[in-house]
Amino acid sequence: MKITVIGCGYLGATHAACMAELGHDVLGVEVDQRKRDLLTAGRVPFWEPGLEDLLAKHVAAGRLRFTDSMEEAAAFADLHFLCVGTPQLPSSMGADVSFVEAAVTGLAPHLTRPATIIGKSTVPVGTARRMAAALADLAPVGAEAELVWNPEFLREGFAVKDTLEPDRIVLGVASERSEQAMRDFYAPILATGTPLIVTDYATAELVKVSANAFLATKISFINAVSEVCEAAGADVVDLADAIGHDARIGRRFLNAGIGFGGGCLPKDIRAFVHRAGELGVEDAMTFLRQVDDINQRQRSRVAQIATSLLGGSVTRARIGVWGAAFKPDSDDVRDSPALSIAGKLHLRGAHVTVYDPRANETARAMFPTLSYAGSAVEAAQDADLLLHLTEWPEFRTVDIAAVGDVVRRKQVLDGRNLLDLDAWRAAGWTARGLGRR
Repeated sequence: MKITVIGCGYLGATHAACMAELGHDVLGVEVDQRKRDLLTAGRVPFWEPGLEDLLAKHVAAGRLRFTDSMEEAAAFADLHFLCVGTPQLPSSMGADVSFVEAAVTGLAPHLTRPATIIGKSTVPVGTARRMAAALADLAPVGAEAELVWNPEFLREGFAVKDTLEPDRIVLGVASERSEQAMRDFYAPILATGTPLIVTDYATAELVKVSANAFLATKISFINAVSEVCEAAGADVVDLADAIGHDARIGRRFLNAGIGFGGGCLPKDIRAFVHRAGELGVEDAMTFLRQVDDINQRQRSRVAQIATSLLGGSVTRARIGVWGAAFKPDSDDVRDSPALSIAGKLHLRGAHVTVYDPRANETARAMFPTLSYAGSAVEAAQDADLLLHLTEWPEFRTVDIAAVGDVVRRKQVLDGRNLLDLDAWRAAGWTARGLGRR
């Protein structure tokens, strides 16, 4: 089929390239000229494993191209995917849906034949109903311009796989025609046995934020328990293993550490609470405020532990930080707990040197006052303390002896509880985790 993808940031570029891989002809709509020029050249302005090769392949084949024209998009296809961002508002915890509104109002006047517009962005519940009404009012074709809400469930670092092999497809629809259009479009994926949930707009909107809120709650729960473990002399990793065997709980997302970050979980749970308040049921979501507070406290907690390890003050201490991205296999530093901790220690007077296999440049753009190294060993040079803050595999396999040769003091704080602390201790290091014995 011919489709358009409106908004070619992280979500949109991934969706466009993957839909081309499935055999569709794709026109991406991107108003940012720098980003559009990069995409047209077969490059992506961020790191996601496998995506740039996939995108370049289909740009070269002519199956994927880019424009800034809504008029061209309306003429090209009858299926239009909305993949624009919904960042947190600067004035509140609510989500900024202005980009979604602009996409709908920009496209609708050019729709002169029946069309299906598919929202994939994460939006506050009630947005789809408003956008469906706006479409019908603004489109020359009227009610034959129909809206579907089809939330995305991408994990950074696995976005290509999650798009081509999703664990479920959720459709919020208002008519049989639009449902059938989506069934036809996703037929190759559905043929593999992927579950399909067809529901209303509101439920489809709530699925994504509810999933993120649940995952955030698991993370903050185990981080809160890790503090109790430290106070009691228990081990949070053993504890998580034990309760994770309970099928009702599961082991995933029960890793105590410095907390969650990125462009989705933090802003999504805040927007969820904000929208609940607008609907008059804020009390039902009060616990999510505590989830957010626990997550933020982990950053201060790590900074406090680092200060303690350095004798009560970090002033003039040299600290090596392994990791800047909010998670591995990404260069995304939005709301990164690793960078937040590095920044806190820098502001307290420490000299902080950061190394990340992919995110050095994006981190430098956000925190230019920190120092940056080209390798894990270089980041540890003359360090009084080493912090492991993003769980890149190379940090778990680093040559401990080589690191020990360049530091000033053999101290390491594992903020992700993934290093072999016994091996570090055997090499003469003071090695500490979070909630570990």
